[in-house]
Amino acid sequence: MKASTFLKNFKVFSILSIVLISLLSFKTNDKIIVVSKDGKGNFTTVQQAIDAVENSSSTRTKILIKTGIYKEKIIIPETKGAILLEGENPENTIITYDDFASKKNSEGKDIGTTNSSTIFIYSNDFTAKNISFENSSGRVGQAVAVLTSGDRIAFENCRFLGNQDTLYLKGVQDSPDKTKPSRNYFKNCYIEGTTDYIFGAGTAVFENCTIYSKETASYVTAASTPQENEFGFVFINSKIIGDAKENSVYLGRPWRPFAKTVYIDCQINATIKPEGWHNWSKPDAEKTTFYGEFNSKGVGANATKRVSWSHQLTKEERKKYTTNNILKGKDNWNTKKSLK
Repeated sequence: MKASTFLKNFKVFSILSIVLISLLSFKTNDKIIVVSKDGKGNFTTVQQAIDAVENSSSTRTKILIKTGIYKEKIIIPETKGAILLEGENPENTIITYDDFASKKNSEGKDIGTTNSSTIFIYSNDFTAKNISFENSSGRVGQAVAVLTSGDRIAFENCRFLGNQDTLYLKGVQDSPDKTKPSRNYFKNCYIEGTTDYIFGAGTAVFENCTIYSKETASYVTAASTPQENEFGFVFINSKIIGDAKENSVYLGRPWRPFAKTVYIDCQINATIKPEGWHNWSKPDAEKTTFYGEFNSKGVGANATKRVSWSHQLTKEERKKYTTNNILKGKDNWNTKKSLK
């Protein structure tokens, strides 16, 4: 009996040991970098942490950013492996810079809209949580807070702070290869601005987000969707609000002829103009753009007043506007997995 009990206990101990070793091994293999301004982390700047991420790594690197205001211009090269940038709280974990398009470079030339960004995300498989990204230059024209051109990019509980051109979903805007995907997912985020403050050629879903038009705002979006892409910007169950004057803001205008922007089940307040959409003084764009809504609610959601060339989707047409269908692509990207 004693020998039998000993063998049973030994087996249980062996199993527990194997489980424990497995857990420890998992933790050891998990790459974590801590950024803290007080010097108690691995690095004191976010860029230092990005530089330390292994190129083409098959393991995601988690960069934990402690509370603080990090004034730095950040570049995430396309060679980097998967990255999770995680702050403690978007209210007090802030990445900010103050460049703007008309700022002069060393040669006395304007740096331009693209180069004004606070953070450049060129890599694939980038995720950010609980962080504010800000362009603090003020109302000085185009001034980007975040620029993305990589693929499978996700943000959760983040804030995007700026005025004109806050969020540049660049995608293949300047690329001859218009087939390269640049998919972006925003969940429970806050995005503010004045003019064209969400713009570019990327594909993006904004789910349960707050889109805030600041005082003097004029246009929420300026998509430049490639003709080959079925989807551009899609807002799902989001709030389109702000403190701009009543009936002063358009839902969007086409930066390029095949712009696509759709609002699904969104709450739209009185800041939005009854006509909803603008053709950017390009009548031909009315034939090529796709601007649509489904089940818009609120004072700014009067479907009967919208421009004739926009669309009120049917229930059947609405079915394809799901996060999974818009963003899955050929590789079946799972946005929920990216946010884990």
